[in-house]
Amino acid sequence: MAAGLVLVLCLLPLGIMGNSLEEGQDKMASAFQRRRVKRGGGSVGDHGTGDRLLEILAGTRTSGLHSDMDKGDGSIRYILSGEGAGSTFTIDESTGDIHAIQRLDRELKAQYVLRAQARSRLSDRALEPESQFIVKIQDINDNEPRFLDGPYAAIVPEMSAIGTSVIQVTATDADDPTYGNSARVVYSVLEGQPYFSVDAKTGVVRVSLSDMDRETRENYTLLIQAKDMGGQMGGLAGTTRVHIRLSDINDNPPVFDQRLYQMSVPESAPVGTVVGTIWARDQDSGPNALMKYSVVDGDGRDSFEISTDPTRSYGVIAVKRALDFESKPSFTLKVEAANTDPGQNQHFSDVTIVHLTIEDVDEPPVFDQNQYVLELLEDAQVGTVVRAVSARDPDSANNTVRYSIDKSSDLEKFFYIEPTTGALMTLRPLDREQVGWHNLTVLAMEMNNPSQISSVSVSVRVLDVNDNAPTLSHHLETYVCEDANAGQLVQALTAVDVDDPLGGHHFHYSLTAEDQNNPNFTLRDNQDNSAWVLTRRAGWALRDHSVFFLAVSVRDGEEPVQSSTSTLTVRVCSCDQQGAVLSCEPEAFTLPANLSRGALIAILACIFILLVLILLMLSLRTHRKKPYLCDREDNVHENIVRYDDEGGGEEDTEAFDIAAMWNPREVHPQAKLRQDMLPEIQSLSRYVPLACVSDPADGHVQGFVCAKLLEADSDSRAPPYDSLQTYAYEGEGSIAESLSSLQSGASNSDLEYDYLNDWGPRFEKLAEMYGVTQNCSPLW
Repeated sequence: MAAGLVLVLCLLPLGIMGNSLEEGQDKMASAFQRRRVKRGGGSVGDHGTGDRLLEILAGTRTSGLHSDMDKGDGSIRYILSGEGAGSTFTIDESTGDIHAIQRLDRELKAQYVLRAQARSRLSDRALEPESQFIVKIQDINDNEPRFLDGPYAAIVPEMSAIGTSVIQVTATDADDPTYGNSARVVYSVLEGQPYFSVDAKTGVVRVSLSDMDRETRENYTLLIQAKDMGGQMGGLAGTTRVHIRLSDINDNPPVFDQRLYQMSVPESAPVGTVVGTIWARDQDSGPNALMKYSVVDGDGRDSFEISTDPTRSYGVIAVKRALDFESKPSFTLKVEAANTDPGQNQHFSDVTIVHLTIEDVDEPPVFDQNQYVLELLEDAQVGTVVRAVSARDPDSANNTVRYSIDKSSDLEKFFYIEPTTGALMTLRPLDREQVGWHNLTVLAMEMNNPSQISSVSVSVRVLDVNDNAPTLSHHLETYVCEDANAGQLVQALTAVDVDDPLGGHHFHYSLTAEDQNNPNFTLRDNQDNSAWVLTRRAGWALRDHSVFFLAVSVRDGEEPVQSSTSTLTVRVCSCDQQGAVLSCEPEAFTLPANLSRGALIAILACIFILLVLILLMLSLRTHRKKPYLCDREDNVHENIVRYDDEGGGEEDTEAFDIAAMWNPREVHPQAKLRQDMLPEIQSLSRYVPLACVSDPADGHVQGFVCAKLLEADSDSRAPPYDSLQTYAYEGEGSIAESLSSLQSGASNSDLEYDYLNDWGPRFEKLAEMYGVTQNCSPLW
C-alpha cells in the first residue's frame, strides 16, 4: 500500500436513519463490494507519483484495502484511523475490508477523510507508510422540499389588477443540487384557484382574478406545493399555506341610515348640551371610513353645531347658542357626511335632514343685566335709592316678579329692596373706611311659582367722603439730648388718613395757638406731607425740666377740611457722644451709687403693700361703725327686688335714652343709636311697599299703619323689640299718675306706699314689695 495514496470511495447512503447498528452493518456488507484500488494500473502496493482520484460506485459488497506484502498468511495487520474510524467505519485487521457500522446521511456529512496502514502483526512494525483516502457519500433523492418560512401572510389591495404580485414563497431541498434532479423544485397551487396563481419556477404568488372586493370577501387561504425531480412522477413534495388579506381602498361613499332625523331639546338647555347623534355608514374600513360631519344649510346653523366623534364616527349635534321657545320653537339642519380619498381625488358624501323641536319650560325671571355695579357716596342718607333692578318672566305667561336680598350677602342689613319695584335703597349709614364694597345678591321670584328664582350680583361701591381727620402715624413720644443745640431735629412727623381722596393726601402741620410761641420747640412743615420738630434753644438740663408737651395740629386738604390735634411728649435725656440715650430719669442723679435697681423695686413694693394694708384697715373700721338702718326708705333701696321678665342686660341701657321712658316729648332728636340687632324680615309680606308710605292726614287707616310700621322697622332709636311700644305718654291719664321712681324727688324724701293696698289685685305685688312691714331688718 503506497504512502500518500488518496482513495475516494463513493458510497450510497444506507436505509432510513434510526435503525440499529447491527442492521446497518448487515446492509453495508450486502450493499458494497470489496474492491482493490490501483494507481496507474498497478497494485495498491506500487510506489510512484501522479496520484489520481478514482470514484468507485458502491455495489453489493464493502470496499477494502490490500497491501502487496500481504501473502495471505495473516502476518499483516491493517489499521484504520481518521474521521469516523471506529465509530462510523471499521476495518478487518486481517483482510483490510472496510465496513460501515453506522447509517450514512449525505445531508449530515458528505465525505470522510480516513488513513490506513499495514503493520507487522509480530513486531508491530509499519510495513508501509500511512496512506490517506476520502470516502464521499453519493446523494440520492431522500429529502422532500420544505418551506422554512411558512406559513406565509400577505396583504394586497382590493380591486388589484390581474398579475399583481402578492408574495414570493421559497422551498429548499436538502439534496445535492449538482447531482441529478433531486433538488430541482417546481411550484403549483393546490387550493386557492381561481383567485391567485403561483409562478412554477420562482414561487411568486400573483392575482389571477380581477375586481376582488374586500367588502364581499376579505381573507383568502392558498395551499401551495413544491415538488422536486422537476415535478416528475416519483418526486418528493412539500406544501405550505399562504394567508392573503385584501386591504381596503376608499371605494364606497358614506350613507346615512335615515333620510330625516327628529330631535327635541328643552329651551333651558345650556350651551354645549348634546341634543342627539346621527350616523352615516361607510363600508370601507380604517382611514377610508373616517368622515367629517358639517352643517351645510338650514335655519339652525347659528343655534346648533355638529362635531365628529373620533372613536365611533358619529355626528354629535349640540347647542351652540341659548334657545328661546317663545322666539323660535323649531329649527331645521341640513347635515353632510363626507370623506375624501387623496389618492383618487374623489369626494364621497351624503346628506340628511335634522328637524329640532324646542320644548317650552317654565323659566325663572331674567334680569336686564348680568351684573350691576353701582356707586354711592358714604354720606348718603338712610333711605337713599341707589338704583332699581329689573327682571321679567321670559315665559309667555309673564308672571309678576317679586324682589328680595339674599340674607347671606347682607348680614349687617345695610340695604333694603322694594319687593314690587326692585328699588334698592340704604337702610343704615354707610362707612367706606369700614366696608368699601357691598356685594349683594338680589333674588327675583315668580309670584305664581315660588320655585322659579333667579339671582344677580349687585356690587355697590362706597365712594369716599372726607369725613375722617388725619392723625400722626408714629408714637407720640420722643426725646432731646441735654447737649442739643438750637435748630436741631427732634422728631420727623408724618400723618395717616383713612380717607382716600382722588388727588392724594395733602397734609398741613402746625402748632396749636397755645404753642405758637413755644420757647423750646418749633414746627416746620416740609410741604411734602411731613414736618419736623426742631429745638429753639440750647442748654437742656434733665434736673431742671425733664418732660415737655407739644400740641401738634394736622389737617387735610379736602373739603370739608378735617383736622386733629395730638400731644407730642418730649423727654430730656442724657446721651453719649453719638446721640444714644443713656438715661431719661432725673432720679438717677440723686440715687446713691451703691443702690441697685433691684433694691429700688423692692423698696417701692414694700411701700405699696403698706398702703394697701392701711386702706383695708380703714375700710373695715368704717363698715364696723356704720349701723343698720331701719328706715323704710333705706330699707327699700337695699332690698333685692326680683322681676319675672328677662331684660336685655347692659344692651337695654345702651340701646336707647332712658329719658324717652319719662317723657317722649322731650326726647332729643340726636338720641343714642341702639346697639341691638334689627328685626329680621321673615317674608315678603313684612316688606312695606312704597305705595303704603303716604301722608297719614289723608284719613286712610291702612296708610297710617303702614307708615308707622315702616318707621318702627327703620328707626334705629326705637326701644328693644321685646318691650311694648306705644305712641302715648307713660302714665298720662292714669289716676295713679307715674309709678316710676326714676323721676321721684330726692332720695331722702318720705314716700308712703300704704295706698297700694287699696288699688286692688293688680297692685298686690307692688304692695307686698313697697308696703309697710312689721320687720325692719335688712332683706339681704
